[in-house]
Parts: sequence; C-alpha cells; structure tokens
Amino acid sequence: MKKIAVVLINLGGPDQLSAVRPFLFNLFNDKAIISLPQPFRWILARWVSFKRNKIAQDIYSQIGGQSPILAFTKHQQQSLQQILNHKNFNGCDIKIFTAMRYWHPLIAQVYDDVANWNADEVILLPLYPQFSTTTTGSAFAEWKRLLNLKPHPFLTRYICCYPGHDDWVKGQLELIKPYLSQALALGSVRLLFSAHGLPQKIIDQGDPYVSQINFGAERIATAVIEQYDRKADLSWAVCYQSKVGPLQWTKPSLEEEIKRASLDQVAVVIVPISFVSEHSETLYELDIEYSELARINKIIGFFRVPTLSVNQFFISCLSKLVENSIHSDALITNGTLNNDCEYCLASCWLHSDVK
Repeated sequence: MKKIAVVLINLGGPDQLSAVRPFLFNLFNDKAIISLPQPFRWILARWVSFKRNKIAQDIYSQIGGQSPILAFTKHQQQSLQQILNHKNFNGCDIKIFTAMRYWHPLIAQVYDDVANWNADEVILLPLYPQFSTTTTGSAFAEWKRLLNLKPHPFLTRYICCYPGHDDWVKGQLELIKPYLSQALALGSVRLLFSAHGLPQKIIDQGDPYVSQINFGAERIATAVIEQYDRKADLSWAVCYQSKVGPLQWTKPSLEEEIKRASLDQVAVVIVPISFVSEHSETLYELDIEYSELARINKIIGFFRVPTLSVNQFFISCLSKLVENSIHSDALITNGTLNNDCEYCLASCWLHSDVK
C-alpha cells in the first residue's frame, strides 16, 4: 500500500506570551523575510524581536494570550482527513500532517514525523491561497533544505497556489452573503478585499503575490455582483494591511480605503482574502484597530467577513488540490514531482532560482 503524506503548511504563531519573542526571531531570521547575509540577519532578528516583543505581547494578550492559528489548522486537518478517507485512491494510505513555518510544530519536526511514518510520497499543501516567496516559497525552501540535509527516498509534490479555485471562490461567496445583505440595508456598499501587505520591492522583483490577490478578488467580486440586482450600489477594491518598518509597502492601505469609503459615504464589508484562519491580523487588526478607525471616520457600516476556516467549499478545494496532485503525471526531477502551476508560471518558485 502506497503511503502518501499531505503536509498542511501555515505561518504559525506563539502558543503563549513567552513564545512571542522566539516566534518573532524565527520570522525575522528567515532570509525570505530579511535578505541580509548572516550573521547580520541573525543580529537584526535579535534586535527586532526584542524591540517588538512588548508590542506583540500586548496584541496577543487582547486575543486570548496566544495565536489561534494552530487550532484552526488542526480543525482544517481533521475536516480534510475525513473527506479524503471517503475517496478511493487505489488503496493508498493518506495521512495529513500539520506544519508551521515559525513556531511549533515546525517544518523540521514534521519532516521527521513524515520520514518516520515511512511515506512514499509527500504533498506539500500551503494554506496560503496566493503564492509569495515570503510565505509558500519560504516553506518550500525549508523543505528542500531538509531534503538535502537528511535525504529521504520519498517523492515530494508541491501545490503552489490556488488564488482563483472555483471552490475557494464559492466558500468566500457563502461567507460574504449574510454580511453584504446587512450592509446593503444601510445603502451603498464597498467590498474591501484586505490582504497582508509586502514590501513593494519584493513585488518589483517578480513576486506574483499582488497579481494573484487581484485575480482572486476579481473572481469573487464578479460572483458577488452577479447575484445582486443592486449592482449600482456595489463597488470593490483591493487593499493591504499589516505594514511593518519604513519601506514602501503594497498600496493602497486598508486605512486609506476606510477613509475613502467615509468620504464616499458607503458601508464597507472587509474580506480577509489572503487569510484562511483567524489570527492576530484578523482578530486584532481588523476587529479592533480598523473597526475603531471606521468608527472614528464615521463609516455608515463596518462588517468583517470571517476567514474560510472549515467552510465546506474551502475543504472541498483542498481535497481537490490533493486529488489532482495525486493523479498528476508531472515529470520527476531530482526526486521531486513538480506540478505545473496554472497561475504564476515562470514567476513560480518551482520554475525559478529562488530555491
């Protein structure tokens, strides 16, 4: 019986306040986040994690003292396992693992778990719908590093991205509807697709993240508008949040869009398009900081759509990605099965020298 390990990969987050600083250090010591060579990156990561520790601890203390991202990912793991258990993959034994990039269970830990399970094949499935070198690319690079450090005969398949998958769009649409209906009762509405921002220089270097955010937002917005008669009362925009540091980041910012909505006298419905689990960027930034900004700017209505979490369509999306990967006949290169990427092609980690 062939054994296939599916590894769900997410960012991770501190599981207690004392874990905030080491979590931040792991984040900023990643060369995909800060490109300085060592030991300068290590020194800067130590300084930044020290500098931001108290601020970040205060944030996490307001959302329960820890990040809920692992718990959400575990629920997604269980839901996906249930679906895959009911599918027939020619007698294959499929087991799902959960790995986090910057906190436990770290990718290195899960790599050992997969090896000890004696997997024949591995499918890496990032819980980032849009590809970026700073997220999916970083996680894939870590897996490749471990393959080189501790070679194992299993084949690895990489699911690169799914920014416009039909079921992902259906899941977003299902979650948006009740909030949009409430907002439309107040008058004109603007959907704000809010994504985690990136330094603009990363996008200028060819990272496909922004183009994929735009692609997915357009697909969702088109599906939403098609279902409502009051098309003249509906508009939409893409914006970015979570800016850190002095560099120029992707624009427009969510703050700018909230102020513009105030001037235009429209209600806003925030769709966290780049997040599939609740964590500090949604529970604190959106629900506390930006909600207060909307109140100060006298927005006529402020609504925040939940993340996909275990939405039935999203879990279906993940199961179809796994199924397509298993049935892929992509060429094997250096022990790795590289699936052709439908969305980012030459910009994709799989087809670049970013590795």
